[in-house]
Amino acid sequence: MRGSLDTAQAASVAQPRPQPDSRGLISYPDYQVAIAQQGDTVSAMAARLGLNAAELARHNAIDANATLNSGAVIALPRRVAPGVPAAGGIVSNTGQVSDPFAGQAPRQVGTRPGAAGGATATTTTPAPAPAPASGAQPRQHQVANGETAWSIARKYDVSVADLAKWNGLPQDMTIRVGQRLLIPVAGQAPASRQQAAVTAPGSGSPTPRPPSSATPLPDEKTVPAAKPVEKPDTPDLGATRTAASGNGRFQMPVAGSIVRTYQKGRNEGIDISAPQGTSVKAAASGTVAAITRDTEGVPIVVIRHDGDLMSVYAGMDNLQVSKGSSVSRGQSLGTSATSGILHFEIRRGFESVDPEEYLN
Repeated sequence: MRGSLDTAQAASVAQPRPQPDSRGLISYPDYQVAIAQQGDTVSAMAARLGLNAAELARHNAIDANATLNSGAVIALPRRVAPGVPAAGGIVSNTGQVSDPFAGQAPRQVGTRPGAAGGATATTTTPAPAPAPASGAQPRQHQVANGETAWSIARKYDVSVADLAKWNGLPQDMTIRVGQRLLIPVAGQAPASRQQAAVTAPGSGSPTPRPPSSATPLPDEKTVPAAKPVEKPDTPDLGATRTAASGNGRFQMPVAGSIVRTYQKGRNEGIDISAPQGTSVKAAASGTVAAITRDTEGVPIVVIRHDGDLMSVYAGMDNLQVSKGSSVSRGQSLGTSATSGILHFEIRRGFESVDPEEYLN
């Protein structure tokens, strides 16, 4: 659907980001990144890694004295030596801490001559560190002017929640021009999306017995072609506007029928019938957090509301608001595009919720 934010292909959960070493360092074959600790600044991180603070700040387009979010990713301009092992663990050159007792050989106990009083001292032979964990190297993306967390997630077909977790983004998913982001490595697709097994022809079900001239056909009653077939009960999607099913905090952005309902992981919002030129209104008061465009150039507007809620509108033309604008409930944002469909989402933090539970 034109203008839709359906990210079904990105619904699989991404792999977890590798754990950093004691200095916050994660090493990949082609580059290294550092993970910010609570209260970290670029200068503090540079001192910990033995890098020049100005060089590290310039590489990540950020002030050297800026306080970083805990878990934020900072890309290194050049490689540094791996850090010392974290207490109780062994650090591989990928930055992953392994079980200190995994794969160890039994301790070899021997005697060391010359101990005081002729006593013997026990010595142990340390086991070699385990091999580095294998895994795909994530791609890096440098944020360009006008990009948002949503547009970058859509560009690489990953979920915005996974993008935020991998890069330690704040809850409002603010990013800056020049910031370097790790693109999550795809994980296992949901079972519902895995291809069903195909059986060979003639197997799996019995072959029906062919008709025979010696055996008459069974006497069965057929329904005349002119006889009307009973229509099964089907839900009326046009009546799913639910006048008072939710808490009534949000209003419908357009006056139309819901032609596609919310399905977690498949349709992260609802699709509303809106002929071209229909006025699209803000569902509630808030601030325009982002304006971006989908792959076909159709605008996507994101409005931040109180209570960690955000509303998303896709499939519009003739925008009448800009990023940072304050909007009131019912204020016009623009008009519906040629697709005749407005895609509308409500999100709590990173997660989508069913908009019909919030509409009046």
